[in-house]
Amino acid sequence: MSAGAGSLDELRGPEWKRLFAAARRRLERDGWSLDGTIGLTAPDQAERRAVIGVTGRYRPETAKRITVGLADLDTALRTAYGEGLVAVLAHLGGALRDRPAERRTESAQRDQLRAALRGSRHADEPWYAAWAESIDTDGTLTRLLRRGDGHLLGWAVAVLDRLPAKELLPLPALAEHAIGDTKALIPGSPTAALALRALALRAGTDPPRDRAGQRLLWERFGAVADDLASQVLVLNIRAREDHVVADWLNDAADFGIPFRLTLQQLTLNPFTPCAKDLYVCENPAVLRAAAAELAQGSAPLVCTEGVPSAACRRLLDAAVRAGARLHVRADFDWAGLRIAGSLLDSPRSTHWRMSAADYRDALAQVTGAPLVGTPAASPWDPDLAEQLAVRNSAVMEERLLPLLLSDLTGPGGPTAQ
Repeated sequence: MSAGAGSLDELRGPEWKRLFAAARRRLERDGWSLDGTIGLTAPDQAERRAVIGVTGRYRPETAKRITVGLADLDTALRTAYGEGLVAVLAHLGGALRDRPAERRTESAQRDQLRAALRGSRHADEPWYAAWAESIDTDGTLTRLLRRGDGHLLGWAVAVLDRLPAKELLPLPALAEHAIGDTKALIPGSPTAALALRALALRAGTDPPRDRAGQRLLWERFGAVADDLASQVLVLNIRAREDHVVADWLNDAADFGIPFRLTLQQLTLNPFTPCAKDLYVCENPAVLRAAAAELAQGSAPLVCTEGVPSAACRRLLDAAVRAGARLHVRADFDWAGLRIAGSLLDSPRSTHWRMSAADYRDALAQVTGAPLVGTPAASPWDPDLAEQLAVRNSAVMEERLLPLLLSDLTGPGGPTAQ
């Protein structure tokens, strides 16, 4: 401030508020350029006198709008207060933004993130392209940039590039390998949300909203969030080995008692299932009924409880390696078709009453419910998916209990229908 200049705090009065607000807007919009003018519409007497005082130019009381050149205002402030307009505004209301520069910086950062998206090994895959486009067009990319979190998108790409994992990979290990931070993929983290959004597109499902759904989606692509939470429900599965988990299984099978295995148990105590034919259902109601009515007389049964967990897949893989044949079924609905399809990829698997003919027979016996969700294919019997679409009717497994229990009686079992 020059000698004899007034205090800038004199400019905090209400008579200056609108004038300086207009000046700030114009300067921020134009990159601090002093070219151009600002104006006050319907100024009151205090505002009119303030403008006259700082500019030295008379403004009649009848003026409906007062116009002030930014350069003139800057000169007047320097003369009266020893500081230019930019410095005065910064003193009164904080540093000015340079919006054109911000837009240029944001545009450059946006281009960098788009390049990072295009650099993924999945870039040519439809699910990934759909995810990248949605991130760019729904405002997500802009929000990340303006929060200073643009790097999170690069982290999500790095995670996706490591999936599906060849071997089951703990989520902290995946985060460490891909990002360098073991906690980057904890539930609720923005990086986890971005990656799960992409994986849901890859799986053809909606993004999961609860922890259980998120865990299953991670597991579907080989990332294990919690090896104790990942479980599989079984009945009459016997093991050849001699260790504690094998003993538990064999004891449970002796009495026809359902048993729940965790991924941690399967990892620390792997075993070889003894079953030659192993039946797979979706709903616990089927396994519960088999235990109640057939007990130890039921054929070996595994329940996926919806989307197969990592524990379920590990058990079924071990059974197939041991020579077992899988008989797979699920609900007659779109989710059931996806579940069955994900397990019928095995060369030693066949469907269990999961054909179009079985579906028609089921509808002849029970009343179905309207289908919901995204349609799915049935590669083992393409006509099944077509029939579901035409009839728009879902049939849950528990509606077919008498038929399914008759299949599970004794050492034999059903053949593919």
